[in-house]
This record gives sequence, structure tokens and C-alpha cells, in this order.
Amino acid sequence: MKLLLRPITASSIAPPLRPLLVQRSYATHRDLGKNSTTTRRKAVTPFNDNGFVPWSELSAAEKASRATQQTFNFGLVVVGLVLTGGVGYFLYQDVFSPDSKTAYFNRVVDRIKKDPACLAVLGDAKKITAHGEETANKWRRARPIASTHNADAKGNDHLVMNFYVEGPLNNGVVHVHLIKRAGHHEFEYKYLFLNVKGHQRIYLENADTKPLNGDSKKFRLFGVNWN
Repeated sequence: MKLLLRPITASSIAPPLRPLLVQRSYATHRDLGKNSTTTRRKAVTPFNDNGFVPWSELSAAEKASRATQQTFNFGLVVVGLVLTGGVGYFLYQDVFSPDSKTAYFNRVVDRIKKDPACLAVLGDAKKITAHGEETANKWRRARPIASTHNADAKGNDHLVMNFYVEGPLNNGVVHVHLIKRAGHHEFEYKYLFLNVKGHQRIYLENADTKPLNGDSKKFRLFGVNWN
């Protein structure tokens, strides 16, 4: 008995293939609008506002928050400008102004270093140093200069100060009294003198011995006007 063998092919083994329908979804403008509206941003507050969100998209509360933040920032700028101006004014009045205490201190020290009588008791001008009141700070420039600045009943400004000078021969104390008379723009010396222990007082300026009102025939001595 003979068996009939049929050749086996791939088509007889594999199941019938059916066409598959591949569906693709396409986003429409309506869908994009829905996605943008459904995406919510963080609420704008004075602490997280970076200015990226347009003003037109802010709610009333968020607009108030942004206005509060900008007002606060503007206030900080104004305070900074006021402080900077105050520091600048103080530095000018105390250091850079021609009528400042520091300016007159430097002028008086220069005069002492050029005055022969002062050099005779202090020593070499190049070795003379000047400083303010004695403090624990060894840096001479950090020692404050004792001074007073006030106005009298006539409207005259008075600047009185004293400081110390040290030379290779002796040490001394300088006394200065300046007056800016009412209606004038510059200080005048009432007196400027140097005291050195064991030596006679050295006057560099003394208004009591100068003529009054430009009259060379009159001068004042011991509080009396002399002809």
C-alpha cells in the first residue's frame, strides 16, 4: 500500500493573513486649544513673579501682586540712592570740602612744617607727624581730631580744634580757632598756636593783635582796641 505524500508549503502552515487597519490620530486646532487651556501655570505672587507672564494674562490678584513687588523694588532703589547721597555728602563735608575739618588740619600741619620757630622746637620737618586724640589704636590716622563746630548769636560759625604733633626734638599740642563771619564764605583764623612743654607759646595766627576793619592804625590787645 502506497502513501501519497504531499509537499508541505509555507502557505499551508501560516494562518491566513488579514489586512490590518492602522489608525492614526491627528491633532486639530480645536484639540490644541483644549490642551493649552487645560495646562495651568503657577499663580503669580510678589515672591515668584519674574515678569515673564504678560500683564494681560494676569488676574486682578496677580496684577496687585506684581504692582506690590514693583513698588517694593522701587522703594529699595530710592532708599539706596538716599543712603548713597548721604554718605557722599558726609564725606564731602568732613573730608573733601575746602572748609572741612580735615582740610584745615592738613593746612595747619603744612604751615607748622614750614614755620622756622616751630621747626626750631620740633625738629626736622620731614620727621614731624600729626594726629588726633590718643586712643588704643596705634595707627595715627585713625585717631580722631578733637573739634567743635557751632554758631554764635550773631550767626558766625566757629570751628575750634586741637591735635598733637611729634618731632625728633619735642612733642607739642596745636590749638586752632577759625571763624566764618555771617555773610562770608571763608573761615578766618582767630588764633593758631603751638604749645611745647618748656618753651614759649608760638603763635602763627592771632587775630587779637591784627588791625580791625582794615584800619592799620587800630589793633586789639588784651581785649582793648588801641589807636
